[in-house]
Amino acid sequence: MTKRPRIFYGWVIVAIAFIMMAVGYALRNTFSVFYPTLVEEFGWARGSTALMFSINIIVYGITAPIAGGLADRFSPRLVFPLGICTMGGAIALCSIASQQWHFFLLYGVGAAAGLSMTGVTTLNTIMARWFVRKRALAFGIFNMGFGFSLLASPIAQSLISGLGRDRAYFTIGLLAIGITVPLVLIFMRRSPADKGTVPDGIDAPVTTGGPAQHHGVSSQWTRTEWTLAKAVRTRTLWLLFAADFSMMGIAQQVVIAHSVYFFRDSGFSPQLAANIFSFYGVGITIGYMFAYLSDKIGRERVFVPGCLMAAVATGLLFVVDGPAFAWLGAVCMFFCGLGMGAAVTTFFATVADLFQGKHYGAIMGFVTFGFSIGGAFSPWFAGYLNDTTGSYDIALVMVTAALIIASVLVTLAAPRRLQPVPGVAARLAAEQGGNAPS
Repeated sequence: MTKRPRIFYGWVIVAIAFIMMAVGYALRNTFSVFYPTLVEEFGWARGSTALMFSINIIVYGITAPIAGGLADRFSPRLVFPLGICTMGGAIALCSIASQQWHFFLLYGVGAAAGLSMTGVTTLNTIMARWFVRKRALAFGIFNMGFGFSLLASPIAQSLISGLGRDRAYFTIGLLAIGITVPLVLIFMRRSPADKGTVPDGIDAPVTTGGPAQHHGVSSQWTRTEWTLAKAVRTRTLWLLFAADFSMMGIAQQVVIAHSVYFFRDSGFSPQLAANIFSFYGVGITIGYMFAYLSDKIGRERVFVPGCLMAAVATGLLFVVDGPAFAWLGAVCMFFCGLGMGAAVTTFFATVADLFQGKHYGAIMGFVTFGFSIGGAFSPWFAGYLNDTTGSYDIALVMVTAALIIASVLVTLAAPRRLQPVPGVAARLAAEQGGNAPS
């Protein structure tokens, strides 16, 4: 008789994914503190300098479906180290960059292509194989790594102040490779079958290679074997695509790229501005765990309040005017992150609910492309608006509107009707005597 392991190995996968998220996205998100340094060092305009972040986002999105397909087909112990070395190496080479096109190529293209192979698209693909019943919880925990990546901003500012911009780039690039590659090679596994177990570690196996898991409620949607070709013909996928465009493409990327500069424009010192921005990381880290509630009460009931909370917190930034309002800036950043964290992870779980199967990686990659279109445009546009108007007022309105629009789009996608989460599905089955209509 085989003894069941005390700890389900899927939680080891979650831990490795958490570290990969924290390290990988730190390389991208520390742009917010390198950004003012580059403008001051080289005398470039904000709009053209922010273009390197926009290029990073669009390349990340273009390569995400390819990366998702690689995660569907190949071992993560091959895909992830290749991506990590590409990303870390490109960031390290930014230490010798001296022209804008150098940064466009290294940070914009190289680092983005590497991150797409090691980031949320490929990690979601792996995680969806390991968890079904506790999917949002697992997604929430490993996505907390993204929140921790934002806490790297004060550290990056200290490195810039102490070592200089060039050595700071070199240091964080090599550290990323040294920390994550050994962990992936030793511990990462593609699916529960590789460790002789099943999703969630339960005795009754759940098929993750076929149609989406039914959770006790059967319908034509849940019985469909989803491919990318089928998915793009549905209204639901395009609603999710547009929601990702608005929430993560516009709102989140403007906040990440321009918050430090916003506070510096308000009279904050570089270090204080970076410290206040880190409250966004604290909030988003905690917010990711609220996504666990969506396993119980439904995705929309967590996603919509999260977006609206972030929208209100963003709107309050209009009041921040000088270092005397540092406390309010920190509060706004925290609650913006809290709402965004709850919404983002719930969104990832929603896509996995609706389009789980052999081709989930490619479908998730397509949705990520929606984020990248918004992310390619919005950081540059926010910088351009500041160059022309001298303020971030229009950018703040743009972020607030994008969050509200995203909440409406996911409500219209109605995951509660197409693929109820376990808690909701159990209630529906009980109400219908255990047999929901097809």
